[in-house]
Amino acid sequence: MRSRPLVGLIRNGRSHRNGGDRGRKDPPAGVILATPHRRSELPQILADFASKRVDYIAIDGGDGTVRDVLTCGAGVFGDCWPMIIVLPNGKTNALALDLGLPAEWTLEQALAAVERGKLARRQPLVIAQRDNPCAQVRGFVLGGGVFNQVVALGQKSHKLGAFNSAVIGLTAVWSVAQAIFGFTNNQWRRGTRMEIRTSDGNVLPHNGGAPADERYLLLASTLQTYPAGLDPFRDVEAPMQVAVLDNSRRSLLFRLPAIFCGTASQATRDRGYHVFGDTSVDLDIADAFILDGEAFPAGNYRLSAGPKLRFVVP
Repeated sequence: MRSRPLVGLIRNGRSHRNGGDRGRKDPPAGVILATPHRRSELPQILADFASKRVDYIAIDGGDGTVRDVLTCGAGVFGDCWPMIIVLPNGKTNALALDLGLPAEWTLEQALAAVERGKLARRQPLVIAQRDNPCAQVRGFVLGGGVFNQVVALGQKSHKLGAFNSAVIGLTAVWSVAQAIFGFTNNQWRRGTRMEIRTSDGNVLPHNGGAPADERYLLLASTLQTYPAGLDPFRDVEAPMQVAVLDNSRRSLLFRLPAIFCGTASQATRDRGYHVFGDTSVDLDIADAFILDGEAFPAGNYRLSAGPKLRFVVP
């Protein structure tokens, strides 16, 4: 038995708030610090943590850093991870907001919270190639279609000094305006070829307004709380939540405020909106999709909810 827990800390030195003195700060006693420069270093770092039987893994960075650690650690820890501490120092920290972590949540505060034993459980999304299930990535928010344009706009917002909920608010308002007032051939109104099949093998129906093999927007997530007051999955109980817009008709786009708030009516669904929960979804997509801020290639994938992970919370 250890007199104090052993913590493996992975610090992303390129994360938004890890520059300067913060990024060079030495960890407290009982903490093994790793500062990888490349994603390819993570499997060995995590294997070293596993060999030392760390009690906690602390991830110092944003949503992308969490995604990379969970993806690279899947082959090391499988479904049995140590408890996880998230230090939200990235440009976007949707997972930290979902967990209720303060913006200035430090390792010292997290270790003090360990004494109180408060935990939250979350399941990451697992996105695996259907013909090679071992080729997979893990994260918490996946988007396709016009979502790619929204993320690109968010990156520009970062350069203007907007981060976290401010980015979500700005990009949501600007994206809706571009889609509603743009011409039909505007990039904000184009569809993407994709086919979505639910766990029962049925193809998600298409309610018109665009070619039957195209969808306007895909969003999948396992979070429970969303930035900027959004609540699109209010009545969805399953761990994996999915929302789809079939088309970019203005009659549907004008209903986006209700969709964002989770109060979409049956009339909205009839115009091409789907929201549901499922254990798995098969996705064939002809363009890149975004997972926690990074683009991944087109292909044939299976989406599912991963193992329940334990996170330290205040």
